[in-house]
Amino acid sequence: MHLYRTHKCNELKIEHVGLKVRLSGWIHRKRDHGDLLFVDLRDHYGITQCVIEAKNPHFKTLESARHESVVTLTGQVIQRTPETTNTKMSTGAIELAIEECILDSNADLLPLQINSDQEFPEETRLRYRFLDLRREKMHANIVLRSQIIASIRHRMIEQGFMEFQTPILTASSPEGARDFLVPSRVHPGKFYALPQAPQMFKQLLMIAGFDRYFQIAPCFRDEDGRADRSPGEFYQLDFEMSFVTQEDVFAALEPVLHGLFTEFGKNKIITPAPFPRITYEDAMLKYGSDKPDLRNPLIISQANEVFENSEFSVFANAIAQGSVIRAIPAPTAAKESRKFFDNLNDWAKTQGAPGLGYIIFSDGVAKGPIAKFLDEARLERLKELTNVQEGDAVFFVCAQKKESEKLAGQARQKIAQEINMIEQNCFKFCWVVDFPMFEYNEDQRKIDFSHNPFSMPQGGLEALLTQNPLDIKAYQYDIICNGYELSSGAIRNHKPEIMYKAFEIAGYTREKVETQFSGMLNALKYGAPPHGGSAPGIDRIVMLLAEEPNLREIVAFPMNQQAQDLLMGAPSEVTQKQLEELHIRVQLPPEQK
Repeated sequence: MHLYRTHKCNELKIEHVGLKVRLSGWIHRKRDHGDLLFVDLRDHYGITQCVIEAKNPHFKTLESARHESVVTLTGQVIQRTPETTNTKMSTGAIELAIEECILDSNADLLPLQINSDQEFPEETRLRYRFLDLRREKMHANIVLRSQIIASIRHRMIEQGFMEFQTPILTASSPEGARDFLVPSRVHPGKFYALPQAPQMFKQLLMIAGFDRYFQIAPCFRDEDGRADRSPGEFYQLDFEMSFVTQEDVFAALEPVLHGLFTEFGKNKIITPAPFPRITYEDAMLKYGSDKPDLRNPLIISQANEVFENSEFSVFANAIAQGSVIRAIPAPTAAKESRKFFDNLNDWAKTQGAPGLGYIIFSDGVAKGPIAKFLDEARLERLKELTNVQEGDAVFFVCAQKKESEKLAGQARQKIAQEINMIEQNCFKFCWVVDFPMFEYNEDQRKIDFSHNPFSMPQGGLEALLTQNPLDIKAYQYDIICNGYELSSGAIRNHKPEIMYKAFEIAGYTREKVETQFSGMLNALKYGAPPHGGSAPGIDRIVMLLAEEPNLREIVAFPMNQQAQDLLMGAPSEVTQKQLEELHIRVQLPPEQK
């Protein structure tokens, strides 16, 4: 007989009755019935009920052992009586009559309960993450993550992609988020950077002649955490393809995501392929976000024409000064109380807006503080623009274009939540395409890249030479699911002359481009194929499929919101000797008084 186990804790069934077996695991629960002690033994695979009589010499060992102690139990499989059978357990028809017990490892008093769904503070959970991960829900989430990654690998390989690894220690990039830097011992005063993404390396692989690459890639960005973004590090399905158009990239990724969400999505409705394409411009106008949640059916309209030169001077004057009016329909809201409208108005104020104007269409008339300033023709035009009917309401946002887009998008979601219009039990996918190549940086008063600087502009070099930079679209795209950006991607620029010109528009001299991007630029000069790709976030995919609100729940060892690893104590101070080897001196900021 094996030293620790002949079977796992999910394996014993009715056909094993009479068999002498050995199990090992953690004491999940204990129930003392005086002359009998019941022990639920748990391992990675499941739970088996075990029972020991008081007369057994090992009874006291089990009786005194705390929850989460590790034991090895040997005994005979017996059938449970009909009234004690547990149909909810795979092993519910049997139990183990304990003959021998070995206490492998005794547990101290627990800082959190394993056999309970009780909530515990984040600090406790992260400091004792190895215990937190023993809890059923957390354990299942991490298993799910492993299964999802395995499925992704299988689906990518089936499509002819090859898995490669790219460097972790690389050069700092001037573009994107803040780098994590690693000092070099052998090159004093110089630093490596942890990769924000394998962007340049995967492009170099295409230039090197490989046709289809993928990697479950770790990425490192020194940025603040939030519910859908881990501070410090995350993983993505990084892939790249040669000799492809934008549509080819979509055709490669859509079956992977559709298949994945079908496999693990618990029979929820999934957008059929091909996924809808929404231009960036339409996304910002109709949904107020470049991450539109299509579970929400509400469509935003621009309503400047309704209020321009109208008697409602607040909006009319604002329009004359460049403001934009966004109208958000609220179906069936006419039946709501005054409190409903007041609450939405108060909510808007918490978002930094003066409030939300509204008009209610009820009893054949238009009601609300704005309605009396609009004639019948303007009201009818408003109904046409917003597609509202009798019994509906319309809310308004008035601000400069960017502010108006943002607040209208937030209001769209808030209104849909309040009137229960967000579709449940579904995964709604879409592509957002035609992102602007450049944007105007108000702070620096210059034109800057709006997305990926290595993207191909639509129209190529001619567009860069002849068009207003702010009008140029790029072959850049995001894939969105239920309002979450799962992936950004692009068809890459593969021509050095386009790279020079694109960076020139963004304020880079030729010399600066050659210095900071020498590796990529040099590669483009030796025959680069047209190529493109994308990089869906593994963590966000798992979060959606696990139906969790926070990435912390699907990552084995996450950091807290302050980018601290409470379990291992990172970041930590290092010795003076280590600093001297790296030729580094620590200069702390002055203490805040």
